[in-house]
Amino acid sequence: MPIHDGEAVMNGAPNLSSHSGLGSMFRVAMTLVVTMMVLSFTACDPPHGSRIVIGAKNFTEQVILGELLAQEIEATGEKVDRRFYLAGSYIAHQALVAGRIDAYVEYTGTALTSVLKQPLDHDPDRVLATVRRIYAQKYAVRVQPSLGFENTFAMVLRGADADRLHVSKLSDLSQAAPTLRLGVGYEFEERPDGLHGMDDAYGLRFDGTPRIMDLGLLYRALGSNQVDVISGNSTDGQITAMDLRVLTDDRRYFPPYQAVPLVREDTLRSHPKMQEALDRLTGRISESEMQAMNHAVEGDHRDPADVVRDFRKSHGL
Repeated sequence: MPIHDGEAVMNGAPNLSSHSGLGSMFRVAMTLVVTMMVLSFTACDPPHGSRIVIGAKNFTEQVILGELLAQEIEATGEKVDRRFYLAGSYIAHQALVAGRIDAYVEYTGTALTSVLKQPLDHDPDRVLATVRRIYAQKYAVRVQPSLGFENTFAMVLRGADADRLHVSKLSDLSQAAPTLRLGVGYEFEERPDGLHGMDDAYGLRFDGTPRIMDLGLLYRALGSNQVDVISGNSTDGQITAMDLRVLTDDRRYFPPYQAVPLVREDTLRSHPKMQEALDRLTGRISESEMQAMNHAVEGDHRDPADVVRDFRKSHGL
């Protein structure tokens, strides 16, 4: 998964107007706010002592994954504190390297480009190797094996429209794009692996200026026919619930976004049972299972801890 728009501290006003200069000024202001939050977070928190602290960014999937790590570690007898709803990858990374959290789940493509500032790479094995090497050498952080799924950017449209237009992959969309209205999130519009690169890779020219909005509004806009195509994430719970269709990235434009736990090496040394717990989670979650858990929380309004308990029970954990 990419830097998800759910990570952003920006909560777009509930209108669907296109991007403007005011939006840029707003994001500059919010960057200053985030910086102040980081300084406060890393400088003022008391040390957490012998308890393991699990972090998570501020969107549903991250809370579920953070809770999964926490419950599995607690099953070994370790004491765990939860520090969820961190406002994005930058703050989560700073908290990890400062020792304010011991672990959180990141996505390999996000780690590569947004955290480590490395060039785009579309080979999953090479990306994972690069991320592992830099985290180990620079931050003494161990990148664990994948939990089993990717959460990548996904171009999503209504299932009925996909059938009507006979599109199943992004390369199919070039002819229909001029008749379709596009909605995207703030991050996707600005990222080097986002909107503009995708348009160039696939020759996509949509109807009018893309509408830039908060991720939570994108699915609402798609469902109410205010836009026709949106940039979502491949594990969004709304995809199945709303009978939507994800277009295959057949030219492999988007980098890999495998979900991997990042863990401080000193924490693993002082809590050896933690690695045993993490090993049990390797490869456990499929994309469809992650979608279902996301929907259980967002669509059915279930408590993430209960959803995780059910998942662990169903997998014999």
